[in-house]
Amino acid sequence: MTLEDEGPAASNGPEEESPAQVRSRDVAAMRESIEQKLYYQVGKNRIAANNRDWYVSTALAVRDRVVDGWHRSTDTTYASGAKRVYYLSLEFLIGRQLRDNLSNLGLYETVRAALEELGVDFDAIRAMEPDAALGNGGLGRLAACYLESMSSLKIPAIGYGIRYDHGLFRQIVKNGFQQEYPEDWLELGNPWQFERPEITFVIGFGGAVEMVSENDSLVEHVWHPAERVSAIAYDIPIVGWRGRHVNALRLWSARAVDPIRLDAFNLGDHVGAISERARVEAISRVLYPSDETPAGQELRLRQEYFFAAASLQDLIRRHLKSFKTIESLPDKAAIQLNDTHPSIAVIELMRILVDVHKVGWEEAWSITRRTFCYTNHTLLPEALETWPVPLMERLLPRHMQIIYLLNLMFLDEVKHKYPDDVSLMTSLSLVDETHGRRVRMGNIAFLGSHSINGVSALHTDLMRRTVFRDFNAMFPDRINNKTNGITFRRWLYQSNPGLTALLVETVGPEILDDANQFAKLASFADDAAFQDRFAAVKQENKQALARLVRERLGVRLDPQAMFDVQIKRIHEYKRQLLNILETIALYNAIRAQPMRDWIPRVKIFAGKAAPSYRRAKLIIKLAHDVSRVINSDPTLRDALKVVFLPNYNVSLAEVVIPAADLSEQISTAGMEASGTGNMKFALNGALTIGTLDGANVEMLERVGSDNIFIFGMTTEEVEARRRQTIDSSDVIERSSVLQEVLTAVENGNFSPDDPGRYRDLIEAIRYHDYFMVAADFDAYYQRQREVASTWRRGADWRRSAVLNTAGMGFFSSDRSIREYASELWNVPTWPNR
Repeated sequence: MTLEDEGPAASNGPEEESPAQVRSRDVAAMRESIEQKLYYQVGKNRIAANNRDWYVSTALAVRDRVVDGWHRSTDTTYASGAKRVYYLSLEFLIGRQLRDNLSNLGLYETVRAALEELGVDFDAIRAMEPDAALGNGGLGRLAACYLESMSSLKIPAIGYGIRYDHGLFRQIVKNGFQQEYPEDWLELGNPWQFERPEITFVIGFGGAVEMVSENDSLVEHVWHPAERVSAIAYDIPIVGWRGRHVNALRLWSARAVDPIRLDAFNLGDHVGAISERARVEAISRVLYPSDETPAGQELRLRQEYFFAAASLQDLIRRHLKSFKTIESLPDKAAIQLNDTHPSIAVIELMRILVDVHKVGWEEAWSITRRTFCYTNHTLLPEALETWPVPLMERLLPRHMQIIYLLNLMFLDEVKHKYPDDVSLMTSLSLVDETHGRRVRMGNIAFLGSHSINGVSALHTDLMRRTVFRDFNAMFPDRINNKTNGITFRRWLYQSNPGLTALLVETVGPEILDDANQFAKLASFADDAAFQDRFAAVKQENKQALARLVRERLGVRLDPQAMFDVQIKRIHEYKRQLLNILETIALYNAIRAQPMRDWIPRVKIFAGKAAPSYRRAKLIIKLAHDVSRVINSDPTLRDALKVVFLPNYNVSLAEVVIPAADLSEQISTAGMEASGTGNMKFALNGALTIGTLDGANVEMLERVGSDNIFIFGMTTEEVEARRRQTIDSSDVIERSSVLQEVLTAVENGNFSPDDPGRYRDLIEAIRYHDYFMVAADFDAYYQRQREVASTWRRGADWRRSAVLNTAGMGFFSSDRSIREYASELWNVPTWPNR
């Protein structure tokens, strides 16, 4: 499929060039550009060049075209005085960029043809690009989708984050156990980035606050940090669809102000001379350092303040350059906090306004509130960060003073409105006094923002009723919903070109620009010929995934089998364990009745567990143990296979998602805020088996109950059962299938080398079933049998697959960003900008 730029052919002399001539000229120009980059910037000739050299040369040639659009976009923004959006996120899971930029610029076929003329394999050089290791999962991938949509909708915006040297760890699985290694994505450089050494801000930590008084009525606070760290800017351009607009992702790298202590070095302490540099620069080394130790907690807080402070200094510098006065900040800047991690920015902006720009307290608080918006992504307590007060007082003493004063004024307001409600004040306080005095960052983000949004209808409702219930009572109009979305450019047009070509041919090319056009596919759902073509594309994608699995794991998969996929971060609430237990139950059933006509099925898992999350890592080990037993059992005759793909990342997802037949979205109801993997799978024609959790609820509404497999307890039922008991021993006694599975795991049938390996895991399911694994097992098992029955009715399955793709138009990230823009940020979007 060709997605070249649309527009009139260029004129060359008195006669217009034909499309073939234009294409030939464009290919020749690109080929020359790539060769020049190879010769002058990589420093190689064609004979000596390897695939890595060709990748860098191609990226640099394409980058030149990106920069042209980037300058035009920036010039237009400055000339118009447009309001800018600043998106603060600790994660940006942008993945590989070569194909993304080529597709959005309409240069994919041009570059492929130019490389072919040079005798270079495009797919081979594309594989040379590492995945940018800047995110963990859905949060970071959402941020990347939203940045791309802002560019596609011509919203002037800048994403702010950290340029992690290693980012999230590289997952290696040895003997079934996850091991973590540094992800060296920057080892050979990044051709897409621009270092901005002239844009450097000094970030302070520690020290003391001096009170300076010129008269009795005016007291100024002067923070004297004990430590200073330099934040160096690196920019990565983010190209919008059809090159309409280019925004920037600005990432901060930590550098020591003094790179070496010469006195120590000259005295022979060569290691000690650079030890301080190593400590300072650890801030931008790794994403999510373990916070199990006090040192780990301090590093995490330093990271969050470092990038928030640098970002605010940068955006205020830009604002004052264009608009001169700080008071107009809310009119010309919208700052979106992507989850709780950047919420210290609320306090930092107050410090800058009051201490640096001498704005009065009340006006500073008004400016702050009108500038910030806050997106909450989870109801899990550990995600609503809290920091020990002593740590905050030591690391950010001025910020702690501001927090105390804000808290005092806010609680006075609460007391005035609810004079006798002490428990309400305890709940709303910015400082938790009940668990060793901790600063509640979620409360700060809520209080300091004019808009707080959830990311699915269910999640937003739960926010109002649970974690922010009391804040919602105080500010009933502040919480709103913005259901997540995904960029179709990445997750369909690039990842699944075969299906994209079919959709363009069937519906028309307008489907590439307007997600509402996907609804037109519904009229083809009963067309047998279209079903067959739709299924043929899926089959090609499954063959590609089977080749990848064969290459990486040495396991042969039958592409005719159902590909049943669960790829996501490993966490107990996401319930990979439930899936594994059902897999064992299916294994037992097939062995018990080997002559039945079983539907061949491949269970595919992928995902990383946090290094300190021992139970999640044990679940990975169980998946491998189960895989080893099942895949080596000849009596199954390929009726069931299990694979775990290591080092899950964006590039792997781009291969797995288009090949999936069944999408596992089986989180405990009420615990997944939204999910975006569910949208990606359905967009690519997979059917979903899932709970009424997150965006599954809205997907059910869009695709219809006949085309999605919903099972299990609702959120209300989960809450009710937890209030009653989380002991599931009675449930297990009533389920002979589950009893057999748990006994087999508990007795070491899948771990003969260590029979007791999973006893604690099974004990937790029996007596501490907080995530409702046992409670939902029978419903899940039964629904899986209905999945198999539907698969056997091929026409029905294909019809549902088409309707899933047809129903996904609502879940475009363009729709999400339009809602943010019009309802929260007050900025126009393309095509009306």
